Amino acid sequence: MNSQQILSQPSMPAISPSYPRGPYRFIDREYFIITYESDQDAIAEIVPEPLLLDDENLVNFEWIRMPDSSGVGSYMESGCVIPCRFKGEPCNYVVQMYLDNEPPISAGREIWGFPKKFGLPKLEVVGDTLTGTLDYAGQRVATGTMGYKHYDLSGSEKSMLAALTKTQVNLKLIPGVDGNPIIAQLAAYNLSDVVFKGAWSGPARLHLIPHANAPVADLPVKKVLEGRHIIADLTLPYGRVLHDYLD
Repeated sequence: MNSQQILSQPSMPAISPSYPRGPYRFIDREYFIITYESDQDAIAEIVPEPLLLDDENLVNFEWIRMPDSSGVGSYMESGCVIPCRFKGEPCNYVVQMYLDNEPPISAGREIWGFPKKFGLPKLEVVGDTLTGTLDYAGQRVATGTMGYKHYDLSGSEKSMLAALTKTQVNLKLIPGVDGNPIIAQLAAYNLSDVVFKGAWSGPARLHLIPHANAPVADLPVKKVLEGRHIIADLTLPYGRVLHDYLD
């Protein structure tokens, strides 16, 4: 394998790449998002500088079903994001993500710096209830519930579009072969080409359970504010560097 062949590979391992080149298109991507008020000190410990906290101390806990994802197949994802600001621009800092499929874990971490680990999230409708669960290492660490399609949000597409295309920020940390950081960046991206297929809200609750290796409960639930259920097609493009800690 010569240098040109090596540099043409989209990812590791070279003889069987974990994922193809992007951007990646998602069809019928389904979100269940619970917005809640958390503890300001707990949030401040997690959010990296130079991001600034919003005043409302909000956290979004998410379940996302991706049944048709170009290049990586079908999978589930769960995690939490924190609304912040970067140089005055509203953004979401992605704190933790748990997935049940290896290619999007590798691609997410290596390209955009998503904080992805292997877990077992599940999103389903049980009777009259939209239900999300997250298991890690054989233990339940999160349960979210919402009344199924109580309120139609089809008239709120503009605000839903703004929420989905809002700048998302990851802390990308990759060590070199000597163990020292070779990449230490705030990486950002914006979802694009969004096609809404439905949006609803309803009464919601969230239960988080402490776990050493899946510390979702480190951002405690003080008050649940909103539950949203969204279905859309969209594209995940490549990102950009907001801040380089090694410069």
